[in-house]
Amino acid sequence: MTTRRTFLTLSAAAPAGAVLAQPTLAGPATAAPGTTGRRPGGRTRLTNLAHLRFLLDEVPLRRDGTHTTFDIEDDPAGLAPWTYADADGDGYRRVGGGTLDPATGDWTQGAYNADDISRAAVVFLRDWQQTRDRRSKEEAYQLLRTLTYLQNDSGPDAGRVVLWQQADGTLNPSAEPVELPDPSDSAESYWLARTVWALGEGYAVFRRGEPRFARFLLRRLHLCLDALERESLGRYGQWVTSDGVRLPAWLIAGGADATAEAVLGLVAVVDRGPKDRRVLRALDRYAEGIAAMATDRDGEWPFGAVLPWTGSLGFWHAWGAAAPEALATAGQVRRRRAWVRAAVADAGTFTPQVLTAGGPHNAWAPAPAEAQIAYGAHGRVAGAVAAAEAGGGWGLLEIAGLAAGWFFGANTAGVPTYDPSTGVTVDGVETDGRVNRNSGAESTIHGLLTMLLLDERPRVAEVARSITGIASFDGLQVLDAEAARLSPGCRVVQREEGAWIGEGNLVGGGYVEVPAGDWVEFDVDVADGGWAHPLAWRTAEEAGDATWEVVGGAVLGTTANGGTGPAGLTEVEGSLVPQLLERPLPEGPLTLRCTSAGALRLDALIVRPAVATVVYDTTGADAVLYAGSTSRPARVTALGSTAGARFDQDGEFEGRQPATGTVVVPARGFTVTREGLVKGHRG
Repeated sequence: MTTRRTFLTLSAAAPAGAVLAQPTLAGPATAAPGTTGRRPGGRTRLTNLAHLRFLLDEVPLRRDGTHTTFDIEDDPAGLAPWTYADADGDGYRRVGGGTLDPATGDWTQGAYNADDISRAAVVFLRDWQQTRDRRSKEEAYQLLRTLTYLQNDSGPDAGRVVLWQQADGTLNPSAEPVELPDPSDSAESYWLARTVWALGEGYAVFRRGEPRFARFLLRRLHLCLDALERESLGRYGQWVTSDGVRLPAWLIAGGADATAEAVLGLVAVVDRGPKDRRVLRALDRYAEGIAAMATDRDGEWPFGAVLPWTGSLGFWHAWGAAAPEALATAGQVRRRRAWVRAAVADAGTFTPQVLTAGGPHNAWAPAPAEAQIAYGAHGRVAGAVAAAEAGGGWGLLEIAGLAAGWFFGANTAGVPTYDPSTGVTVDGVETDGRVNRNSGAESTIHGLLTMLLLDERPRVAEVARSITGIASFDGLQVLDAEAARLSPGCRVVQREEGAWIGEGNLVGGGYVEVPAGDWVEFDVDVADGGWAHPLAWRTAEEAGDATWEVVGGAVLGTTANGGTGPAGLTEVEGSLVPQLLERPLPEGPLTLRCTSAGALRLDALIVRPAVATVVYDTTGADAVLYAGSTSRPARVTALGSTAGARFDQDGEFEGRQPATGTVVVPARGFTVTREGLVKGHRG
């Protein structure tokens, strides 16, 4: 007879395929009794674990070859969250990935996956740290046991992790459709990086009170490092080229995004555990690689963002964009100012551009597009909070609060995407405002990670909860070359393969072929001036350049038609990256002409206003963010009369903004106007 070791008695899990009744999403409401609990001072917590707990199911764990876990003989079962939850009437139905074989009960992918098991464990670990709710500690423990079962503990793939698991506990290394790497434990992967995240945070929590389990987690973390040292860490100090640009070769799966999530776990061990030289070395090397993906914040696209992928210089994505959070926390712990500066640039320069462009669209590839999801929104909030607390100014906490408004209405649908009375976070909103009412594990987890951040920082939460929608925004403008005026020699080329070229998306799915001597004209209207960023699909070989001039006015600069050099890691030769004209756009409506001196593939013109804005509807007076891009302070007409504060590009307070008809925006900084904004505001 086996005895299951628990911290407390858990209620029985809901059966597979069960439907949980959930209220429909409403506005920022107080929690239902017994769901979110109260913080000291009577504040209702935003974090509600009910829906995530509904997704959890008990999964059998049987010793099988290279797969075992902690105390498996005494406790042959763990916990895992179902991958998806489909809206079903007024409730939700739990489903796995792919299609279900009713005869076997297996899914073509699986019921559960290592990514969501890892991240769910982090949610419960952080909730335990905030609330000391022993149920959360138990759930974290059982999730970590399941996660380590997915890891090979020996053999040639030791340390690597199988991605998918069926409801009966069997593993599915090769999902349908095929995912890379295939089998999923044949190389390092995003799920291996997330396993490091969960194991690191788990070790930091369990080392006091549960030392035996903590030692097990640390051994499994070292096993992860065994695998990583055979691959990415084994390439430390080596560099690769991406369209002629030198980039680090030692990022996990070539991604600063994946590597950043591993760094979050490594930081937890270094910060809260005894000195571990191996973990420390991995942390320093990975953080160094992420920092090498940072970009120039003073004008060039993408305005200080940390690029997520060595496979493209023109592709940033919101989902998994934990690089600024990882750099800020690692920089703070390791006292590396350069890492913190990269995080502050991402939070203080790039995130305001994201917000004034309408919110965290899934991809800037390189033009902002695609849906908005919780995974992307959480990254903007977490990065800004971490940057502020690592040494940036308190204005970054204002940015964090405005970014967190996505969950309460500041999105393309104008509706709350998180319900604190149920813990439901919707799976996303489309660019046209359609809402995906499903609420799977990933969305639920990143919604809750955001709420945990807000519950620790009530003033940031106050900003977020006051927002009910976006009244207007005026940020990056994308003008498709196919819709511009073309000289007779130009030709519109629509690609049968679609917009994706292997490292970015062509605006409108095509481009304009501009021979030498021909021209394209764009009508541009920026009231206060701004910057022009022509977007051409440059060739690898030299192809001359193009001159850009205001019709009837001055030449603003030239751009290269080619000359990117060897493709390197990228899938195709050439690049799709916005270039910056040397001189700014003048104020007012104008016509900008591009005349090519060679063969040019012109995709679009991206215009960045001198001052980008977003006006938020709130429960009180409107809140407005003004994001500057000029080297001198700018004065613009106020979009409201509420007083506020001015901040430099690091978020440092520069002065009060009085309630007048004119707003001053610091050079490359930002100004926020809203009720209750006072100097010295902290989280």
